[in-house]
Amino acid sequence: MSDVAGKPCILCCAITGSVPRKADNPAVPISVTEQVESSHAAVEAGASIIHAHVRNEDETPSSDPDRFAALKEGLEKHCPGVVIQFSTGGRSGAGKARGGMLSLRPDMASLSVGSNNFPTRVYENPPDLVAWLAGEMTRFEITPEIEAFDLSHILQAIALHDAGIVPGQLYVQFVMGVKNAMPADREVFDFYVKTMRERAPDAAWCAAGIGANQVVVNEWAIAAGGHTRAGLEDNVRLDRDTLAPSNAALIARAAEICAKYERPVASIAQTRDMLGLRPA
Repeated sequence: MSDVAGKPCILCCAITGSVPRKADNPAVPISVTEQVESSHAAVEAGASIIHAHVRNEDETPSSDPDRFAALKEGLEKHCPGVVIQFSTGGRSGAGKARGGMLSLRPDMASLSVGSNNFPTRVYENPPDLVAWLAGEMTRFEITPEIEAFDLSHILQAIALHDAGIVPGQLYVQFVMGVKNAMPADREVFDFYVKTMRERAPDAAWCAAGIGANQVVVNEWAIAAGGHTRAGLEDNVRLDRDTLAPSNAALIARAAEICAKYERPVASIAQTRDMLGLRPA
């Protein structure tokens, strides 16, 4: 039995994102109705967190608070208690528009605390915007999920949390495999885990891999005792030759890895407890 056996593993489903479209995989949920249906199936497969972006009718990314409100209403109705996590990512809007939906009080929201390169652009997260987003999350009692694309982002997240700027329990997600950012490198991953354990021992962490790296990073995270993310935002395929039929299929695959390491998939109630979230 491994030393992580018996430790519940949180599975987060990144259902849509800002990049993949129906042309890439018809299963990518675009409309609110599709998103809710896809989320429901993912929850049935083991997801306890839904990481949510919204799209316009032409599939372009949006930061429209009304669309987020409709999605939140649908998730609360059809996926009772699921942890709702809104994205404040930079592909969906600019400046404070990225946090315009935080007044809806989701359970969680993503927060990037530093800048880095993306495939075709610089992902800008200037300090004043980071501070404003963190302040809005504090104001509306939202727990951030720190999106770490680089080691400096992990160290900055710890510093901001220690300073009381990042609210709630510290929860850091390693994002690996974005082109021009941090690759999915096992030695780097192990150092990230070591850094969290030594510098923020009371914090929780998870990891996400992009594209073919999804299943690889899922297994690294689960085997190391962390939590993990899967879903069509990050990866539209089961393998090189097979499109993923649904978000649920990618979550089910992560759940199978949990079973391999004798880790139970965390229930919604367990996830809320582990992350210090308010009851559903």
